[in-house]
Amino acid sequence: MDVSNYLEWPFFTPEHGELVRRVDAWATAYFANRKISEDRDSVDHACRQLVGELGRAGWTRYSVPGAHGYSVGGADAVGSPRSAGPASSVGSASSGGATSGPPTFDVRSLALIRETLARHDALADFAFAMQGLGSGAISLAGSPDIKDRYLPRVTSGEAIAAFALSEATAGSDVAAIKCRARREGDSYILDGEKTWISNGGIAEFYCVFARTSDAEVRADGTVAARGISAFVVDADAPGFSIARRIDVISPHPLATLSFDGCRIPASHLLGAEGDGFKLAMRTLNVFRTSVAGAALGFGQRALDEALDHAVNRPMFGKTLADFQLTQATLADMATEMDAARLLTYRAAWLHDSGRPHAKEVAMAKMTATESAQRVIDQAVQMFGGRGVMHGERVEQLYRDIRALRIYEGATEVQKLIIGRELLNMAKRNS
Repeated sequence: MDVSNYLEWPFFTPEHGELVRRVDAWATAYFANRKISEDRDSVDHACRQLVGELGRAGWTRYSVPGAHGYSVGGADAVGSPRSAGPASSVGSASSGGATSGPPTFDVRSLALIRETLARHDALADFAFAMQGLGSGAISLAGSPDIKDRYLPRVTSGEAIAAFALSEATAGSDVAAIKCRARREGDSYILDGEKTWISNGGIAEFYCVFARTSDAEVRADGTVAARGISAFVVDADAPGFSIARRIDVISPHPLATLSFDGCRIPASHLLGAEGDGFKLAMRTLNVFRTSVAGAALGFGQRALDEALDHAVNRPMFGKTLADFQLTQATLADMATEMDAARLLTYRAAWLHDSGRPHAKEVAMAKMTATESAQRVIDQAVQMFGGRGVMHGERVEQLYRDIRALRIYEGATEVQKLIIGRELLNMAKRNS
């Protein structure tokens, strides 16, 4: 089903539409007759390969605006092309070293690329997203030297990045992290664990969030977010190891990380000591809308599969599509996807326009992931027995979508954000 008419919405420029067409053409060619086995070694290999191919194609530079030679974002992010290569239609290339000052992410491009890739392959979406999320703290707060050392290799696909925030007892409650970092001369020493870390086991470096001062426990038992700092930790740093690999229903590289007297240079501190929580939230705020974009891709692919199946599946002397129950289900699916898409790209547009948007991002992330889950479930139901066969496209999508309702802020957290913002607005207006 051609849904490209949404690219004519006022949220986008013609260059955004051209970006989607180019990414879609690349993905169509790349994934033609390509099937990835789901064993861990095959997934690790495919992920490394995808990162390299995405870098060579030029797509990863949209998620790494602080890289040498590129400044992607803002009004200029969708301006006239200034560089050669597949990605030249959106974004700008500039000469010189790493960009000075805070970089700007074009969140519309991030979400559009993720939606397009997710329609084709979940691991491709994962590989693209993690290059941005994994290096986002460097883009936002890294020193010029740190940016020049890491970001060009992330952009080119030569280095795989990872974002290490979650712990066994600190997921939604980020302030409760226990991993510690202490200053010792020209170094920091890290001790503790991180878990559920995407790209764990294959990344060349990790952006790690750790406590540099004791947790402040409030009277109600909650922990203040102050005292957390961010660091770049290379995979070969002394005292760093992969404690264990984690297998999940939608296979991708995932691991628990261990820091046992892990020594890193003090220059690997990102931003100011104690500002790590704010930096983590800034990073997640950029990429949370793109999670909604990925959910749109999964949901749209399920709708496309359901439409094709309904038209071609014989039933009771007719086709499945001839029955009103089928038509009503398809109507619900299409309406959910359009509503989620409107919320998603409103949030992306608000971000790129510099407007307040915390509530809108939460609405987009919650609605897109929950709607895509329902749409995919309806597609599986429509396929009947085929829908639960391992390897069937809708069965894969059923597994692919589930984690999106949890990571980068679970649905329940998004509801809290929306409620808090509404109440704050009500109090200001009272």
